[in-house]
Amino acid sequence: MKKIAFFGSIILLLSSCAIVRPHQIGVKTTFGKIRGEIKNPGPVFFNPFITKLIKVNVRTMNLTIKENLPSKEGLTIFSESSILYHINAADVPKIIQETGLDFEENLILPVFRSAASDVCSRYFAKDMHSSKRSEIENEIKVRLAEVCEKKGFIIESVLLKSITLPAGLTKSIEVKLEAEQEALRMEFILDRQKKEVERQIIEAEGAKKTTLIQSEAKAEMMRIEAEGRAKSIEIEAKANKNANDMLNSSISLNILKMKEIEAFLKLSSSNNAKTIITDGNGSLLNLLEDK
Repeated sequence: MKKIAFFGSIILLLSSCAIVRPHQIGVKTTFGKIRGEIKNPGPVFFNPFITKLIKVNVRTMNLTIKENLPSKEGLTIFSESSILYHINAADVPKIIQETGLDFEENLILPVFRSAASDVCSRYFAKDMHSSKRSEIENEIKVRLAEVCEKKGFIIESVLLKSITLPAGLTKSIEVKLEAEQEALRMEFILDRQKKEVERQIIEAEGAKKTTLIQSEAKAEMMRIEAEGRAKSIEIEAKANKNANDMLNSSISLNILKMKEIEAFLKLSSSNNAKTIITDGNGSLLNLLEDK
């Protein structure tokens, strides 16, 4: 009997204790009503006969959705999307009361389908394959958050992981994208050629200006050299004139007569026979007559 009571008490103790994991939040309900505060990770004791412990995940969760989405041109696009979200721990009691534990089916999926259909219907099918995909994802996320965050759900991201277009449309989009890429390539080539022509024009104008400047500089140099030569000749002429004037002013008649006498004396001292022919008007004769 004691053993039965002992094992019964152990079973009762174990059934009245639960462990809230690190990624969970616990909430006690008594007779279907939420009682007390939320329970953080760790052991939680409760009366198993009248109380129930509800554990809710608050870590980031991934909800995958596969559905058909409409496009602006009226096509049906098959997509595989993911919603990354987590529950605000403080709102767990409200979620249990207002939305229930089937919140993905009751709230998140219906709101996502409505938001995704409305947003995608304003874009062309090709936009879902281009850089506008992130724009579409962000618009869906905003629409989803407007409803879900009020209910206690934090929407982290909306991802359009896979977009499947009709075969014919995929081919036409590929052809159009190839044409657009070719047009961009040709535009790049033409722009590069245009810049090369502009560069050559600038170089030609620069060479022309350089030649003109060199010609002007050469002409100026020749002019300066000519002026320098003229000035040099003028200075030289003035110097010669001044020298002659100084020479003329320094030579007198007496000096000339003296030089003439010296010349005759040198001739007379020579041993050779000499004959001097004169018209009788020479300076020496005049000088002898004066004596």
